[in-house]
Amino acid sequence: MTHGCLALNSSFEPLTMVPLRRALRLVIDGKAEIVEADTGRTVNSERLQMPRPVVIRLTKFIHVPRRFRRQVTNTFLFARDAYTCQYCGRTQAELRPREALTRDHLIPLSRGGSNEWTNVVTACSPCNTRKANRMPNEIGMHPKHAPVEPHFVHLSWAVRRLTPQQARYIKTFYGASTLHHLEELERSRRPHHVAAQG
Repeated sequence: MTHGCLALNSSFEPLTMVPLRRALRLVIDGKAEIVEADTGRTVNSERLQMPRPVVIRLTKFIHVPRRFRRQVTNTFLFARDAYTCQYCGRTQAELRPREALTRDHLIPLSRGGSNEWTNVVTACSPCNTRKANRMPNEIGMHPKHAPVEPHFVHLSWAVRRLTPQQARYIKTFYGASTLHHLEELERSRRPHHVAAQG
């Protein structure tokens, strides 16, 4: 599996995961430096040979608005909710072939709701259809967990698993409890991968 590269701000705050090609371009252009490399692996071109970066650090501090960093996408939403319908509790692996995980708005868009993290939950298609454009209290469907804006590491995990080297920076900056939560999410996702391969 090809891992992405963890990009840190100049303050060492983890920012996002970037593809290897993008990480190399930032280093070559002098906009980032390699902090951690994949031991024994290099990237070669006609004119250049350099260590394969796993963690890079931007040379200049950049301010990234929270809204930009944490846009709502189904990939991130499903990861935040551990690939589980927040109404019936079924996981993605438990859904029938014609069912799927979807995005549900607690306050429907048609009734003034927004597409914000605190208003969206993961729902299987049958539950989403049953709720329709009603409010949770009107139909008695309340999510198992109150929706919150996910932490950066949940979004990174949703895209690519962190390597042990990258995980160290998450632990250093955000603490062991955040890294532990990330590992729990990974364990909860494994049955889905096994089912998908079968």
